[in-house]
Amino acid sequence: MTSPPEALAVKPETGRREQAKAERRDKIVRAARDLIRETGDMNLSMRMIAKRAEVSVATFYNLFGSKRAVVMAVLEDERDFLQKYQKLKVSNAIDRIFEAHKLAYGYFVQDPDFYRPLWRALLVSGSKDDTGLVSPGRKAQTRAAWIALLTQAQEEGYLSADAQPALLERTLSYLAGGALLSWTMDDLQTDDLMPSVALGYASVLSSVATPEGLRRLEKRIVEYRRMLKAAR
Repeated sequence: MTSPPEALAVKPETGRREQAKAERRDKIVRAARDLIRETGDMNLSMRMIAKRAEVSVATFYNLFGSKRAVVMAVLEDERDFLQKYQKLKVSNAIDRIFEAHKLAYGYFVQDPDFYRPLWRALLVSGSKDDTGLVSPGRKAQTRAAWIALLTQAQEEGYLSADAQPALLERTLSYLAGGALLSWTMDDLQTDDLMPSVALGYASVLSSVATPEGLRRLEKRIVEYRRMLKAAR
């Protein structure tokens, strides 16, 4: 059965409109990313981003609706963490925890000029404007992923049966948040960031580890101490 002539005429036009919209969206995301790197400031005006992207403020509003939305788009556009995480080749849950940590913090180490201001905004959870990136959904998603990793470590026999993954996740989260805050304020050097947090993770997990888990964690502790010593 052949398609109506009007349908044949509409489809290419619709495709071109969607492509043009996607191109404008990409221009806005690239402009925001470049401005964050250049200025170290997340408090960019929508007019400033629109001007850099060579689009109108109306176009900005139509595609994103708010400055927070474009910042979130920048964050997601920058990170292909999930795809890389799924390709990790690890044989046990302890290694998976620390390889996931290494992968995540690799973004910060490789591009601190971009991620410092981004995390500064992320940590401002009480912000009254739309630059804060903390949302209940995002926090819940991150927390669930870490609880799953810790639960798996427990099921594989590396953490004791009475270890509580949810409480462990909270402790690790507070530790990481403190380190990231120090880093965003330039009190912690970029080279020290990943091994400092990892050493804290290993130390906390050691307190509830089984003998086999402790054996693996002690190797990690030696490794991260060596990294910190080399960085200094």
